[in-house]
Amino acid sequence: MNAMVLRKIKAALEWMELADPQPGPGEIRVKVSACGVCRTDLHVVDGELPDPRLPIIPGHEIVGRIDLIGAEVKGLALGERVGIPWLGHTCGVCPYCISRHENLCDHPLFTGYTRNGGFATAAIADARFAFPLGEAGSDVALAPLLCAGLIGWRSLVIAGKGQTIGLYGFGAAAHILAQVIKLQGRSAFAFTRPGDVATQSFALRLGAVWAGGSDELPPEPLDAAIIFATLGDLVPVALKAVRKGGRVVCAGIHMSDIPGFPYRLLWEERQLLSVANLTRQDGIEFLRLAPEMGIVTQTTTYPLTSANQALADLRAGRFEGAAVLVP
Repeated sequence: MNAMVLRKIKAALEWMELADPQPGPGEIRVKVSACGVCRTDLHVVDGELPDPRLPIIPGHEIVGRIDLIGAEVKGLALGERVGIPWLGHTCGVCPYCISRHENLCDHPLFTGYTRNGGFATAAIADARFAFPLGEAGSDVALAPLLCAGLIGWRSLVIAGKGQTIGLYGFGAAAHILAQVIKLQGRSAFAFTRPGDVATQSFALRLGAVWAGGSDELPPEPLDAAIIFATLGDLVPVALKAVRKGGRVVCAGIHMSDIPGFPYRLLWEERQLLSVANLTRQDGIEFLRLAPEMGIVTQTTTYPLTSANQALADLRAGRFEGAAVLVP
């Protein structure tokens, strides 16, 4: 197999030829056909997430076909197309797993962070955490759903059933979620970097009812706001934009420090919440509904050997929607 490997934090990924991995009990091997490039991959490469397993192959929005099955695997078949997400393994015995909060497992493994991921031609996965994808939709179009879509979906559920939803940071996740919100008959308000007219136009094309800079207040109070951008300064901004009793959901795995803000912004029963990882139930629900909702992902493709360029373009915001690597 070939892979783009992170050997040192803050260093470029290296193209390497490696021995073909062999699945152990309960595992499958997948021939990777597409792998999305997520901002979490940047956090891993830049050392913003603690204690990655180095060397590591990043990538956790994996679409591919099973080409080898380990012992004790049930319900999956050779040649079947599956998706492999960020949460790659849980212990199943800690209090969180037992109480159906496996996203908070005490002893998890994360794809592309603490177990090898999909910036490669092949990947090993825990069969319990591989989602059957069926045959509808292209591999490239499906890849962003495995994290941007799933985290967006979990964030929206946590945000509640309000009608007006603010999306701070209009990247891969928000461009999917704006479509979901519109299809549900609700209203999405998109917040971008101040002056980023191109992204604001993109948001409006995808169904947002309003788009403006993150330094602006929306034309009406929001029932909830979801922050996808990694800037902690947006927390008090979003609290100011939501109504009494509204919710602000921090959807990223990493965020810069949240500045001090007046208690008045939190008062009147506003809530500040975070989203951590996902559960398999999130994946089952969202991936079942996504084809019915007709979600269209905007993607920019790169060859696997250009993973460093894809990460650089993501950091600089040089494309709309999501980047996807194709071996």
